[in-house]
Amino acid sequence: MITFTNLKWASFTHSTIYAALLASWAAGWQPGKTIFGFAHGIGWFVMCGLAFVGLRRRVIPLYVAVCVAVVGAVGPFVGTASFIREERVRKGGRVQGSWQ
Repeated sequence: MITFTNLKWASFTHSTIYAALLASWAAGWQPGKTIFGFAHGIGWFVMCGLAFVGLRRRVIPLYVAVCVAVVGAVGPFVGTASFIREERVRKGGRVQGSWQ
């Protein structure tokens, strides 16, 4: 089921995998780079598909989909941050520097 919460947690998972990839790279751990690099690549494709479906079903706004799909290839943390921002907006909270 494609819900905002499920997409948010998928984004958090993808960001965690990317953080593990960066840690593996920094430590010079080749098996970790292979495993987490593969998981990040496949995860990015999956997140692109989920973002597209979420956008079409009006579960997420365009800027979140762009952050996840376009920027997510090199920095999935931006997509995760956009989910956090959107969640705050939906709860009626004021977001610092909001353009909405």
